[in-house]
Amino acid sequence: MFINKLLAVAALCFAVGNAFATPHIQHWQSASGARVLFVEDHDIPMLDVAVSVPAGSSYDQVAKSGVAGMTHALLDQGADGLSEDDISRGMADIGAQLGGSFDQDRASVSLRTLSHATERDEALRIMAQVLQHPVFPDAILAREKTRLLSALKEAETKPEAIADKAFQKAVFGNHPYALPVSGDVPGVEQITTAELKAFYLAHYNASQSVVAIMGDVTHAQAEAIAQQLTAQLPAGSGVAALPAVAMKIPYSELRIFHPASQSHILIGVPGMSRNDPDYFPLYVGNYILGGGGFVSRLMNEVREKRGLAYSVYSYFMPLKQPGAFQIGLQTKKEQADGALALVRKTVAEFVAKGPTEKELTAAKQNIVGGFPLRIDSNRKILDYLSIIGFYDMPLTYLDDFTSRVEKVTVAQIRSAYARHIHPEKMATVIVGAPETDSGSAK
Repeated sequence: MFINKLLAVAALCFAVGNAFATPHIQHWQSASGARVLFVEDHDIPMLDVAVSVPAGSSYDQVAKSGVAGMTHALLDQGADGLSEDDISRGMADIGAQLGGSFDQDRASVSLRTLSHATERDEALRIMAQVLQHPVFPDAILAREKTRLLSALKEAETKPEAIADKAFQKAVFGNHPYALPVSGDVPGVEQITTAELKAFYLAHYNASQSVVAIMGDVTHAQAEAIAQQLTAQLPAGSGVAALPAVAMKIPYSELRIFHPASQSHILIGVPGMSRNDPDYFPLYVGNYILGGGGFVSRLMNEVREKRGLAYSVYSYFMPLKQPGAFQIGLQTKKEQADGALALVRKTVAEFVAKGPTEKELTAAKQNIVGGFPLRIDSNRKILDYLSIIGFYDMPLTYLDDFTSRVEKVTVAQIRSAYARHIHPEKMATVIVGAPETDSGSAK
């Protein structure tokens, strides 16, 4: 009996260890030119696939902001031989889900389906048509423009949306990252079908696409799937690289009137790119500063000690070029200036001195301990495959993650923050600000 119990415990430990093992990533270039990343897993009869291209909002023209997002939004609203009803009904009939994502850098189309041949083949057939033969119907464009314009106009009244738009402009100036991800009203009003087709041909190229495949198929089947989804994408020469982000920005403070009862405050600067050499010191440091929830310094100083805000946070948005480092909070109008001064003081002290050894040890334990939750589902692994492939990150990124975190030192954090974060030159936006005579916008 005792031996049986020991064997059972050993088997359980082995199973747990295996469950948290990092996935083995296979990779190759398909005949179409697409880069493919694949994790084979036959534990459940599911297949997840995503195709990403450099077609995010930063590739919009200033006068036509919204074309990139509208192109992505209309992909599944009609394809050669398939109406929008055919697409949605076809997926529903086999229990599959067609989705996607869109940000400053990339646009992606994703699929989740059962891996049995009947469902899998039909789902991939529809996805291939959506990706490679969209038709951008005039009537649907008119409908979606109306819907999006209504949402954009409503957003112009909301303090959080006003703050975000002003913040991106303050941090990035004339860089394409300052363009609103969803577009703006003047740009969306002008979008034509011809512009969507031209954007599609220029940006949805096989040679710059990344195919991520996760789940219950063999390597040979994954090769066929990647080719099926990209072989008939436009054979463009690729898009031009984004301009460099200006890392040092002048100090600015913009106070925007709004009748909201609370002030919405955003503070930040350009932060880091996906492949920044300082990625891990900045990442671990931010967990201590404002990314760790109730254990972060900002939360402790602003909420726990003084009750100036319900929540305060900080994060980095790594992109092809350095995305924003952002600090955000909401507070009563009469407390806004005090809360802002406290946040600035806390950041300045952190940049100057770095964390304590105790803070660093606790942060490492929390980050490493939570790592298995980052890869505990097929969909999460698929997201990592897409990011690793699109940003040309090391294929060992997931294998190395915990060891890279554990190697971070206080000196590395202090050095990295000194290079990237300049507290005296941070952009600040306050929507619903206390009434003042300087720097106000009404």
